[in-house]
Amino acid sequence: MRLIRYATPALQTIPSAYACGLGNTLDRLFEEVSSGAATPEKAILAPRYKVSETSDAFALHVELPGVSKDGLELTVDQGQIRVNARRAQTQPDSAGAVSSETVSVSYELVLDHDHAIDPARISAELRDGLLRVVLPKSEALKPRKIAVA
Repeated sequence: MRLIRYATPALQTIPSAYACGLGNTLDRLFEEVSSGAATPEKAILAPRYKVSETSDAFALHVELPGVSKDGLELTVDQGQIRVNARRAQTQPDSAGAVSSETVSVSYELVLDHDHAIDPARISAELRDGLLRVVLPKSEALKPRKIAVA
């Protein structure tokens, strides 16, 4: 099974930032930041993740610090595994923040797969900011021992 991150590959060489459109993107980003249109609360981050494989399943570990189960959505559909999560900044009603280094943030991770998993048997657990997803392999892909007559 191949799990492929759903994103454009990073540019390895940039002959001219404006020739490939990156300069215009950076200009627009700086304009949004200076005008207040781009704030950390509106940011969507790609979380760190790791995929490992055993003979029976794939395991996906996604780092989602500060995310609760209520702020998490995991879907497997049409060849994609999608993790959407939201870390909400909370504080007691009686307290006002003087200074804060944490903000509400959204996470999104989309991985393509080649239908080698059994969606009916997927299990997931979120504990201490780590999402553990077990993606059992489809029975058709598991190695079988064939008796030779």
